Amino acid sequence: MIVPQRAVPRRPVTRAAPGAGIGGPVVAGRAGRQNRGVGLAVTEPDRFGQVRLADGRRLGWAEWGPPGGAPVLFCPGAGTSRRLGFGADAVDAFGVRLISLDRPGLGASDAAPGRTLIDWAADVAEFAGLARLRRPAAVGFSQGAPFALACAAVGAVSAVAVVSGTDELARPQVTAALPEQVRWLVGAAADDPDEAEAHFAQLDAERLLHMVTATCGPSDREVYEEAAFAAQFRRALVEGFAQGSAGYARDTLLSMTPWPFDPAAIRVPVEFWYGALDTSPVHSPDFGEVLAARIPHARRHLLAQSGGALLWTQSERILVSLLRLAGVLASPDF
Repeated sequence: MIVPQRAVPRRPVTRAAPGAGIGGPVVAGRAGRQNRGVGLAVTEPDRFGQVRLADGRRLGWAEWGPPGGAPVLFCPGAGTSRRLGFGADAVDAFGVRLISLDRPGLGASDAAPGRTLIDWAADVAEFAGLARLRRPAAVGFSQGAPFALACAAVGAVSAVAVVSGTDELARPQVTAALPEQVRWLVGAAADDPDEAEAHFAQLDAERLLHMVTATCGPSDREVYEEAAFAAQFRRALVEGFAQGSAGYARDTLLSMTPWPFDPAAIRVPVEFWYGALDTSPVHSPDFGEVLAARIPHARRHLLAQSGGALLWTQSERILVSLLRLAGVLASPDF
């Protein structure tokens, strides 16, 4: 069932196709004015709300673009809520219905203690059914990457774009290449998962914001410190931690422990996007090279002049490529 929020008009979209909101009626939030900076296009969601899952939990969502557009589900980065999207210009121009989902315990989604990556994939599959989405594609950014890949592993999505994605950090080949502090965290998660999860729960929105900006390179700092974007990013973190830090802590434990699926068994198209200037210690030490090789027919893009924030600086390129991968857009003839 739908848990409605106050409906207000969204900004006009010339390419909008007729359709309804999640699960039927439009459940709208406040339409926002576009913020621009360093080539970014960041807006408030066009619509937002919650759905009620079969077990009674509420799952929060926000969306941008035409209601009848090609559905693309977004798994956000660490600790961020559904409110921070990307590619505001591109979703309208290419008819994309971008739907961001709060993971359990984050933002507007009820907690699910002890959840796994596969549990998340089941939530996404149920959400897609409630929203009447036919074979949506998915984008996983940063810590959202393993969650998006879990959806691919169970066949809940038609294609995946992993952007600046967190690798399988507990895989020995990857662990050995991590910075010492991150290696220690992976080891701690293996030795005592409950204690590690409690340790991760000590972080709050402000500390996570500081960690992101302190470990990023100059090109990413330009993005994160641009005034309009910084305000949106901070707000998304504050909303992500609105229920406390348990949701973030569970996500982080799942990203630090072995994945419960084999990437080699993924049968939907996957592509990886990394920036060579990305300095995050928890993304991928080889910019996804080994991970991409584990997935049949996966493609990897390494952009020499981009950092980890390429989700926002290269939004159109990423979305167009994903739509082609999913068969929504025809590939160009060469």
